[in-house]
Amino acid sequence: MAAGYAELLRTRHAARLLVGTLIGRLPNGTAPIAIVLFTRAEGGSYSLAGALAAAYGVANAVGQPLLGRAVDLYGQPRVQLPAALVSALGMVWLAVAGTGSAVAAYAAVVVAGLFTPPLEGGLRALWPSVLGGKEERVHAAYAMDAVAQEVMFTVGPLLVTLFVALWSPAGALLALNAIGVLGALSVVVSEPSRRWRSEPREAHWLGALRSRGLLALLGAFFFVGTALGSITVAGVAYADDHGNQAVYGWLMAALGLGALIGGVAYGARRWTGAAERRLRVLVALLAVCYLPLMLTPGPVAMAGLTALAGVFLAPAIACAFIVVDRHAPAGTVTEAFSWLVTFFGVGAAIGTAAAGPAVELGGTAAGFGVAGAAGAAALLVLTVTQRVLATPGRSRAVAGSAEGASGGASEGSSGVGSEVPSAG
Repeated sequence: MAAGYAELLRTRHAARLLVGTLIGRLPNGTAPIAIVLFTRAEGGSYSLAGALAAAYGVANAVGQPLLGRAVDLYGQPRVQLPAALVSALGMVWLAVAGTGSAVAAYAAVVVAGLFTPPLEGGLRALWPSVLGGKEERVHAAYAMDAVAQEVMFTVGPLLVTLFVALWSPAGALLALNAIGVLGALSVVVSEPSRRWRSEPREAHWLGALRSRGLLALLGAFFFVGTALGSITVAGVAYADDHGNQAVYGWLMAALGLGALIGGVAYGARRWTGAAERRLRVLVALLAVCYLPLMLTPGPVAMAGLTALAGVFLAPAIACAFIVVDRHAPAGTVTEAFSWLVTFFGVGAAIGTAAAGPAVELGGTAAGFGVAGAAGAAALLVLTVTQRVLATPGRSRAVAGSAEGASGGASEGSSGVGSEVPSAG
């Protein structure tokens, strides 16, 4: 498993792009906790802290597909780096001005969220060209990408607490965003990023959303996000029930560990058959593994169940990347990946909001029940729309022969577009 990922990372530009993207996304991955800690240090209430974090999340959800479309139209360097700088300036504004003026604080986090660069979608658009368009290598890179996300979301909060301890909450905001700009800079000055161009696109105001297959996938992953968001709240309630907040940390670590194990195992194998059918199986397993969480056994057993609930998350996300690439209309690949990020994030926010009342009305088990219901809803969406998903919007080389034999794809363009010399 590790050898396969090591071989990918030895490919020219691959390690730099992956690491640069992860570093560039640190401000986004750490923003909620950093905003909450900063607001509390400034004397703001928990309500204000939560509202500011939510405002950042909503602005981010709006900005990602819009900036993704701009990347498809104008290239990565012209959009990613300016967006990273503006987003960082928004956080600088918050750190310097504080939360004394609620209007200014909201404006700062909205600017930071709205202009968060779509580095995640940009990286997935680059993989086929970096890896020579080879089906099995691109699919393995998608899995490696999903695993790296889990690492970032595990390490990110630890970095926030470290920077707060070393400096202050304001210092943490400034440092994380400065690091993020450097990560984005590392990506956009690379040769693959400078040379990448999207395919010619049909002018349409819906952009990537005119694909029925993509809409079906986005609907399913809205509910996957809902499940994940609800687990974070239900986990807090479980820790309260057991009188030990450290239990929450163990549950979240177990969830991340399960996702890491699943992602590594998924990427180690070359899969055959239609990615859409495989995704239904993975989401079904994901939904089934959410149900035992409602048993709420003792902490050790609960940590095991939480790890099991995470095992199929990274594989499902990695498989979804393949489906996105197969269904995104020509010239919209970055936008399409950005929509996946948006729907997943909005679903997580809804899950967080829904789990709170569920816990209050029915206890901790009901909070985890939201995850089970959301997992079932995701599977239902994929099942009802399986005919739509069975026909990719267009052929792609990335889908490869194995996918094409059963899923309808044939040799064609990869969704990466052509590489042409950069104007710069």
